[in-house]
Amino acid sequence: MMKHLFTYLSAIILLSSCSMVKSVLQPKQTAVSQAPASEPMPEVKPENKRAKVGSSSTVNNSTAFQTKEISGYSASLELFSLQQFKYAIRLDVPVEALQNKSLYNLIDEWWGTPYRLGGTTQRGIDCSAFVQTLMFGVFALQLPRTAREQKESTTWIPMSDLREGDLVFFNTRGSVSHVGVYLHNNKFVHASTSGGVMISDLNETYWSRKLIGAGRLAGTVPLP
Repeated sequence: MMKHLFTYLSAIILLSSCSMVKSVLQPKQTAVSQAPASEPMPEVKPENKRAKVGSSSTVNNSTAFQTKEISGYSASLELFSLQQFKYAIRLDVPVEALQNKSLYNLIDEWWGTPYRLGGTTQRGIDCSAFVQTLMFGVFALQLPRTAREQKESTTWIPMSDLREGDLVFFNTRGSVSHVGVYLHNNKFVHASTSGGVMISDLNETYWSRKLIGAGRLAGTVPLP
């Protein structure tokens, strides 16, 4: 997860104020061109002139290249929301993988909502109601109320074929009794009895033992 952290923290700073990047870069360029006139220049021997000129040219070209690269990087990062950066870190994936902004906005809105059996609001919600809310809010798909009914509404798929928006089902207390929505990198979002709305990993011992399988709904594409 740490391999993306530096990139995303830098990106958030750039998104918060792109003008800060310009203000940081510009003074450095000005400082080079406006050296104090009174500062004595070192004597350059004839045999060293070629080396000095070559060194100076290399530094200037490098600075121009880095400035151009930072500017282009900043512009591309502005295409992503802070929620996308936040959840890219949580999922340990490149932010470019999270194209469905409405999905991660909804997850962020419901994050930490406590679990309540039979609940359907942000005062408390159970797993199937959360999946029902997410699938309607993001994909405009109306699902039945229970995890078992939701499983019957899907087309069963192999775990190796999982993609964002698929449903994952678990046997926590007999038959199909828990459901979540798959995201990326073996992670799924769900309303957990222990932590409320959160993201868990399919490879965690508890969930890997309880996993039944996954299903896909037709029309799981982001709304415009």
